[in-house]
Amino acid sequence: MSGYNDKSLEVSVSYRKKARFQFLERIRFFLIPTAQKRVEWLRKKKKFAMLGEHVHYQPRKYPTDGARLKIHNNVAIAADVEFTMHDVIHWVFDGMEGKRSFVEYRSCIEIHDNVFIGAGSRILPNVSIGPNAIVAAGSIVNKDVPPGTIVGGVPARVIGSFDDFMDKRRAYSEEYRGLKKGERLQRDWERFYQTHP
Repeated sequence: MSGYNDKSLEVSVSYRKKARFQFLERIRFFLIPTAQKRVEWLRKKKKFAMLGEHVHYQPRKYPTDGARLKIHNNVAIAADVEFTMHDVIHWVFDGMEGKRSFVEYRSCIEIHDNVFIGAGSRILPNVSIGPNAIVAAGSIVNKDVPPGTIVGGVPARVIGSFDDFMDKRRAYSEEYRGLKKGERLQRDWERFYQTHP
């Protein structure tokens, strides 16, 4: 147990200062009211390795290793999505050795064009998504998502086709286009009771 007292295992003063600054910056980011304003802030502060055009970023927090995240064009990221570009298992291994011996594992994530990532999903290190892909809400993505697919689950696996889903939404849009708010609400309940008698 005395090995845990090794000075090399302590967090440095400079790291703690940097963490305080980042904490305040994260509070400011959390308070930005819209997805588009958050994208503007992320772009201005150069928080990601790449941030393409027509990106919708709903999460109220951004990853600590943003320099390892590339987001291409026409991407929508729903609320509470998390990108993890590192892990902290080195902390446990260092504790077992009683000194700093292991390097923190880090890797990159790339989100290609025309991708939607559903609410509450987590994208793990060393993953490439898309293009033309959908990640279902609540998924944990631990391997590459093939182009033109829908993935979902824990861990995520292919559950459908991007093009088939787009065709379904096109038909839905045609059915609903031009309806007034009250008519749309009525249609929503009718559809609901057709599948939930």
